[in-house]
Amino acid sequence: MKEVVVLSGKGGTGKTSIAGCFAALAHDKVMADCDVDAADLHLLLQPVDKQREEFWSGQIAHIDKSTCTKCGLCEELCRFDAIHNFQVSRASCEGCGFCARICPVNAVTMQDNMAGHWYISDTKYGPLVRARLGIAQENSGKLVALVRQQARKITEDKGYSTIITDGPPGIGCPVISSLSGADLALLFTEPTVSGVHDLERVIEVCRHFNVPATVCINKYDINEEKASKIEAHCADVGIKVAGKIPFDTAVNRAVAHGVPLVEYDEGPAAGEIKQLWKNIEDLISPD
Repeated sequence: MKEVVVLSGKGGTGKTSIAGCFAALAHDKVMADCDVDAADLHLLLQPVDKQREEFWSGQIAHIDKSTCTKCGLCEELCRFDAIHNFQVSRASCEGCGFCARICPVNAVTMQDNMAGHWYISDTKYGPLVRARLGIAQENSGKLVALVRQQARKITEDKGYSTIITDGPPGIGCPVISSLSGADLALLFTEPTVSGVHDLERVIEVCRHFNVPATVCINKYDINEEKASKIEAHCADVGIKVAGKIPFDTAVNRAVAHGVPLVEYDEGPAAGEIKQLWKNIEDLISPD
């Protein structure tokens, strides 16, 4: 199998729209939405859930009222201000366990935390594995790894050839978890000052983990001078620019209708995305 992960150094560059288009264009594939902090690939793919499982991560303090003497020590010493009136706020508790250690009567215990759910779904384009974190829950990369693991299992069991992964933005732990072991990273960027800066950072992450990378410049024609600088920088560091997508208002209309752009419109952006996928196929196909 080959896994292509779509990344961006910053949010809002349009990588989910691209991942949705790849889902419509590719054959014999499984989709994985690893942007679990803001999972929205399902808005384009319209999945029907087949399996829903709980995701447990970290611990939360719990105060046994029958044992508690209300000495106030835990509330006084909690650095995260998570304890009030001898009750623990699930949104504020960081699970450090300090309150449990200093309680003189052992009334505070640490309990496993149910942080969200993960899903295996059917779409008209193929299987989709995704997840949803609970309110105020943090993504440590563990859930990303679980989503990828399930996508790989489906790919192996059903004999699919490709995994298309919509990765999280940035360069933190979730990005590393979605990137490690992938066959190709498509780095999505825009011709802006922040876009160039964040692209350089995510290129370094790919190099650190020895993952081949290629670049696509979205809305390149809003600042062609900056787009040219991105191309020059990619040439300097030995990374191919696989595509340049023009600004197209049809993208927003496609999202509003809940369908991938390549199925909604035959305009300039859709045409460039189709060519981009052909270029990606050439990069991941065996020689």
